[in-house]
Amino acid sequence: MTPMSKYQFICEVEPQYLGEQSTPDEGLYAFAYTITITNTGEVAAQLIARHWIVDDASGHSEEVRGLGVVGHQPLLRPGESFQYTSGTRLRTAVGSMRGSFFCVAEDGTRFEAPVAEFALRAQANAPEARVLH
Repeated sequence: MTPMSKYQFICEVEPQYLGEQSTPDEGLYAFAYTITITNTGEVAAQLIARHWIVDDASGHSEEVRGLGVVGHQPLLRPGESFQYTSGTRLRTAVGSMRGSFFCVAEDGTRFEAPVAEFALRAQANAPEARVLH
């Protein structure tokens, strides 16, 4: 196990397809994603900005940068979490997102909190395949 970093946010993602907000006939697929950011480091730190790369299945890529998340720049003490839900639209039924959050610890140290790539699939609400016995 790697030692705990003094400056570290862990990000968990739960994507969801929004069928009621999508119009597949027009090539528009809406997705929501809920992000939980937890300060697993040893120092309080503030999330300052976000950076996303959104890719669809046709090769279209969009870069999104902005201050904070959903109007907030949360200050997280060690062990605290912040959760928010946002969304994106794709031109294809399948795509992916990845990115990072720019953070500043209360001692002035700057660090990035990466968000691993996650899939966006229009079939996300379909039941998972089950093995029948």
